[in-house]
Amino acid sequence: MAEEIITEIIEEEICLIKLNRPETLNSLNKTLVDCLSLEIKNCELNESIRSVVITGNGRGFCAGADLANGGWPTNKNWNPGQATANAMEIGFNPLVRSIVNSKKPVINAINGIAAGGGVGLALCGDIVIASDKAKFKLVFGPQLGIIPDVGASWLVPNLIGRAKANGLALLGDDLDAKTACDWGLIWQVVKDEDLLSEAINIAKRVANSAISGLKAVVHAHDNALVSSLDEQLDYERDTQEVFCNKNEFKEGVRAFLEKRKPNFKTIKN
Repeated sequence: MAEEIITEIIEEEICLIKLNRPETLNSLNKTLVDCLSLEIKNCELNESIRSVVITGNGRGFCAGADLANGGWPTNKNWNPGQATANAMEIGFNPLVRSIVNSKKPVINAINGIAAGGGVGLALCGDIVIASDKAKFKLVFGPQLGIIPDVGASWLVPNLIGRAKANGLALLGDDLDAKTACDWGLIWQVVKDEDLLSEAINIAKRVANSAISGLKAVVHAHDNALVSSLDEQLDYERDTQEVFCNKNEFKEGVRAFLEKRKPNFKTIKN
């Protein structure tokens, strides 16, 4: 059996991860989820890795959960709902949290169809770009009678608003990459043949930056979604108190005063 993910280290600082079940459009079974979660953790522990790129092998990014051969542990006394909830509790939800909370910036490169839970996986990256051939499809409601998961029920409405999220999720229509970008679901659309090179280029730019500060920016934006302006001002104050004491900030200030580019790669916080 082929490996569920393929990894490649680029220039000793970028980890490229490819979902590798192309025969199922990279649908999520237990092995793939476990392997991806482990690789994200390994990237956290590897001080040389400064950014991560996730994409799919083949013509799809991810078709969501593998409903035929998921491989999740079960119990003869469980009903389908209990089995699904268990898979979410031990697999899908920890995967989303590991990507969102990773200390290394994650760039998701959507190379084809992202459907069902694949939409949630696609959107949980810090920066999301897509091929001009990519499509997003929320099939949970119209085809299965369930709600979006793998984070999609939070990510989609927060990115594009309730009205558009309801339209996509209730009708199950395909959303092409250009429209997704115009709506604010993703950051950028590129030609299919340029997708991987552009994702790596973004990863290189991120790797040259103050990566702990970049992740703090993402967390600040996420916190703002559940905060009042007054609460967010307090969050900004408390966060700046921490990050203005970090060596990355000190290097940035020195570089500004010395009129040079900062070198964050040698900095230890």
